[in-house]
Amino acid sequence: MSESRRVVVTGASGLLGRAVVEAFRARGDDVTALAHTRVRDGFTPLDLTDTKAVEAFFERPVDVVVHCAAERRPDVAEANPAAAEAINVAVPAVLASLAAKHGFTLLYLSTDYVFDGRKPPYDADSETHPLQMYGRQKLAGEQAIRVAGARACALRVPVLYGRTEFNAESAVNVLVDVVKDQSGKKYTMDDYQIRNPTCVEDVARVLFDLSRTPNLPPIAQYRSTGKPYTKWDMTKVIAAALNLPLDHITPFSTKPTNGTERPWNTELSIKSLEEAGISTAEAKTFEAWWTEYLQ
Repeated sequence: MSESRRVVVTGASGLLGRAVVEAFRARGDDVTALAHTRVRDGFTPLDLTDTKAVEAFFERPVDVVVHCAAERRPDVAEANPAAAEAINVAVPAVLASLAAKHGFTLLYLSTDYVFDGRKPPYDADSETHPLQMYGRQKLAGEQAIRVAGARACALRVPVLYGRTEFNAESAVNVLVDVVKDQSGKKYTMDDYQIRNPTCVEDVARVLFDLSRTPNLPPIAQYRSTGKPYTKWDMTKVIAAALNLPLDHITPFSTKPTNGTERPWNTELSIKSLEEAGISTAEAKTFEAWWTEYLQ
């Protein structure tokens, strides 16, 4: 086994953060799990928007930082851009500056929403054109770490799913609540936008491998290697795993006109990881994961 490293994970109480903490610890690293809104036993409290507190925290020796903390909800970022910018833009800039100063590796979680979804698939060096505040802020975060001079990588990922504490942690898992609601309430479901739902356990393993690679790319991209899905497609998979009817849900296949604009198809090319020698294989297919999780 490789020598244990001192690893810090931000947003460690969130869906992806928990998977990252588990993956790095399982492979022998000494992990400090930072949290702010859901602090409990096993987590270290830190407000990442308090720059002085962050600078003081990183006076300790650190080898790797995996920055998962973010305002990931596009509608929230649109409604309160200043608060979202504080975590999505200012914090990555501070962490990148500290990485350059102290010499730790910084892995920054970014998003497929840096693209407009009109001409997929997208390479790591494809032209970016975010359609909404969330995408613009995450792109600004990428740019902040790129100019800091640190050993750093922005990993772009699509919509994520996994073992949640509550289903609203994920735009995929929340579909379980819709399927289970057999009260007579009617729902509509998007059968227009194309997604590549990706399991947080696979993302966590890719992040570990990135943290170990000597040839760290400045931007990498990861998504499930399985087939793409619309939300309606995902809903059908979940309903089959639960053995529940879908009579209360009506799909629509036209571009949504309400809410914050989302891109149509942001399929990410994963060749940046393959060129770095990192496996892009997923542990389970989408269908297999959900069947196991729900049964």
